Amino acid sequence: MDISTFRQEYPDTPITKEDLNPDPVQQFAHWFDQACKAGLAEPNAMSLATVGQDGKPSLRTVLLKFFDEEGFVFFTNYGSRKAKEIGENQNVSLLFPWVSLARQVVICGTASKVSMMESARYFASRPRESQLGAWVSQQSSVISSRQILLQEFDKLKQKFLNGEIPLPNFWGGFRVVPETIEFWHGQTSRLHDRFLYSRDASGVWRIDRLAP
Repeated sequence: MDISTFRQEYPDTPITKEDLNPDPVQQFAHWFDQACKAGLAEPNAMSLATVGQDGKPSLRTVLLKFFDEEGFVFFTNYGSRKAKEIGENQNVSLLFPWVSLARQVVICGTASKVSMMESARYFASRPRESQLGAWVSQQSSVISSRQILLQEFDKLKQKFLNGEIPLPNFWGGFRVVPETIEFWHGQTSRLHDRFLYSRDASGVWRIDRLAP
């Protein structure tokens, strides 16, 4: 199928360095707030790229749950492929594809596990059925049918019928500490605006404009 004629013109709303917050996390918060107000479906959805010892990259979509000056946090099964690859290679990349706003944000940095207390606090805030789902799924493992998942779900539902559901010891969060954050905004004639924040050894952020 030839899709070479697919094209989308972007609005002529250029960005200058002076428009940006000197702190990339605050700039991200500003764009994230605008994505939420624009009604984007799951604006916290992000692509997570990891590379294990075999050198082969893998990619999937996860949900951002917290972010602040310390980093960007998501949660997963620690037995999953992404968790195993992070254990082998902490270098990861995140991509927020806010296509309808002609924007994307790319974060590169290192990932490490959050504390058990942080994981437990978030786990307790999840809907009860989502808590059960975390217990049921041995993420990334091969299963013969969906029916097996449903049967295990029903068993655990009965097991925890009258009490709190504890945090699984194989489930928790990762925090991505950014080393670079790139903000991309589509422009006319494919002359897009790209700004890269890079942190030096002293922790100071530098902003460079990149060619599109």
